[in-house]
Amino acid sequence: MITLEDWALIRRLAAEGVPKAQIAARLGISRTTVIKAVNSESPPRYERASRPTSFTPFEPRVRQLLAETPDMPATVIAERVEWSGSIRWFRDNVSRLRPEHRPVDPADRLSWAAGDAAQCDLWFPPRKIPLENGTAVLLPVLVIVAAHSRFLTARMIPTRKTEDLLLGSWELIQQFGRVPRRLIWDNEAGIGQKGRLAQGVAAFAGTLATKVVQLRPYDPESKGIVERRNGWMETSFMPGRSFVSPADFNTQLADWITTANTRVVRTLKARPVDLLEHDRSRMLPLPPIPLQLGWRERVRLGRDYYVRLDASDYSVDPTAIGRMVDVIADLDRVRVRLDGRTVADHARVWARGSTLTDPAHVETARLLRREFQQPRSASIDADLSRDLADYDRAFGIEGVA
Repeated sequence: MITLEDWALIRRLAAEGVPKAQIAARLGISRTTVIKAVNSESPPRYERASRPTSFTPFEPRVRQLLAETPDMPATVIAERVEWSGSIRWFRDNVSRLRPEHRPVDPADRLSWAAGDAAQCDLWFPPRKIPLENGTAVLLPVLVIVAAHSRFLTARMIPTRKTEDLLLGSWELIQQFGRVPRRLIWDNEAGIGQKGRLAQGVAAFAGTLATKVVQLRPYDPESKGIVERRNGWMETSFMPGRSFVSPADFNTQLADWITTANTRVVRTLKARPVDLLEHDRSRMLPLPPIPLQLGWRERVRLGRDYYVRLDASDYSVDPTAIGRMVDVIADLDRVRVRLDGRTVADHARVWARGSTLTDPAHVETARLLRREFQQPRSASIDADLSRDLADYDRAFGIEGVA
């Protein structure tokens, strides 16, 4: 077999018109070898004949296990087939066989028309946020990205429940100024699962005249834009920052996003702020009526004059005890109304198990309790005499002589 350098030289000389016999004489090889080199489509390479190895007797059983469980770890396979040799050699052979048994999931390249879609997701920053009661917890950040312009919006929310997801979505959609025609979600429980939307999500989409699209499982590419933004925030926004509260987190995040939307997106070779107007021009208008979103519940106020919302208690004016009140809450406030009159207004606490008390409610309760505990004087009729004719009429003897 000729070397790679000789093969290249033969082809170059033949291309220059040098006769094959002359090339053979110059290189000291046969004319037949020159002809084969000129007619070959690929350079020569040495191929060692395959021979049985120590892995060969185990290969059929390994293939059987991979056919049943393509992702089974090599160490587990080695234990099942009772392999006693080098685990590295065994792992290399399993890696060679695994692609033949693993199902292929191609990822299509997607294009996003202006105004067509916004990708939605929850990002959990890897840092606990201090809350009102002194604890610190991991909190979700709702992220919505316009797919065409890559315009980024995000906000930390108290929970991943439907009420807070819809409140946060509406706040972020208003930052676009218009409504994307589709809101793309994965199978987030607060939005819906297995093709069924959670309660209230369909009404939200109908009011906006948009469509909520739930992706199938194992389809991360269909919302890869927002997934990459999540990773970007984790590596670019989070490092070196500290937060004293969720409000502080949202303030810092909003400032960072303002700058982030002015940076050139490599795949678009443009800035999101420059593409947003064209994206908005293809979106739907905002609804002309206010949206009825958030936590809404009608309860009878008990003697302890507190109502519960998301595992926290809020005091209410005790004068409403025993009556039906409406509890209304958004991301920031909790309000209680009685016949249209506000009987409680609190800042919403994010710490579960908290109790928020208005001092005015405690004072009102004290006065009502003192009034209730005072003995009441019974009214006594001073005139105890009665006409005897009343008794005659009662016993039916009226007019008897």
